[in-house]
Amino acid sequence: MATPSSYFLPHKASWPIGASIGMTFLLAGFGNYLNGSSVGSPMMVLGAIVVATILFCWFSEVVSESVSGAYNHQVDMSFRWGMVWFIASEVMFFASFFGALYYARVLSVDWLGGIGDPTLAGQTHELLWKSFEAVWPTNGPGHVGGHADGTFEAMGAFGIPLLNTLILLSSGATVTWAHQGLLVNNRDQLIKGLAATVGLGFLFVAFQAYEYHHAYAELGLTMGTGIYGSTFFMLTGFHGMHVTIGAIMLTVVLLRSMRGHFSPKHHFAFEAAAWYWHFVDVVWLGLYIFVYWL
Repeated sequence: MATPSSYFLPHKASWPIGASIGMTFLLAGFGNYLNGSSVGSPMMVLGAIVVATILFCWFSEVVSESVSGAYNHQVDMSFRWGMVWFIASEVMFFASFFGALYYARVLSVDWLGGIGDPTLAGQTHELLWKSFEAVWPTNGPGHVGGHADGTFEAMGAFGIPLLNTLILLSSGATVTWAHQGLLVNNRDQLIKGLAATVGLGFLFVAFQAYEYHHAYAELGLTMGTGIYGSTFFMLTGFHGMHVTIGAIMLTVVLLRSMRGHFSPKHHFAFEAAAWYWHFVDVVWLGLYIFVYWL
């Protein structure tokens, strides 16, 4: 147990090793799957099972240690800084994808269409595709993917995308309301706010799944539909994955709240999940503007 003059040390460090092994199988399986290997899918499933099992056991142990009072303020601060740096890494993760979208949309498409630097863009246009027009969205001069004739429809900003924006903004409000309830020791408000947030989060994922089906089945928009299709699904897909992870985190926090965990002064697990959820909200606003609207 941690004391004011000592730092808590876990009794064993086997969980990180197990998680690393699971991630190795997961990533190796994914690589083999992309290359058409028959062992790819089984390796992915095995890796996912190992990672999920390790995380469940690992975090269960952390929860037990926290509830038992094993952590002091120093440990609490290390958790907080760990979450801060984790979210910072996630910011860089999405920044790289937004950078790829910017490069493709603002620079590459213009160069191929002869717009921009007269020497670079002019030579690129003349030597590669003289008939290419710098128009976004595009699936390239070869009209890669899309319907049988190479055409496709871009995803509009209204309908499900706008509805999902309202859903995520509402979920940000409900998780903040739940936090306010926790701070004044109103457990009923805490649980109701968390339940609403979890419900809105999974509703967002369900609508996105329907949107993907609509894109594939009716719009001719797939991951293989040129640069527009790949960047669209890369950004929205990874964001959807983060929403799913955040909703699972909040579900665990909800279950713990129903069991009487957390107090107005000690509730970092709630705060960590709330920080992550607000991060997901902010990323979606940028994604909605630059991917759907502009």
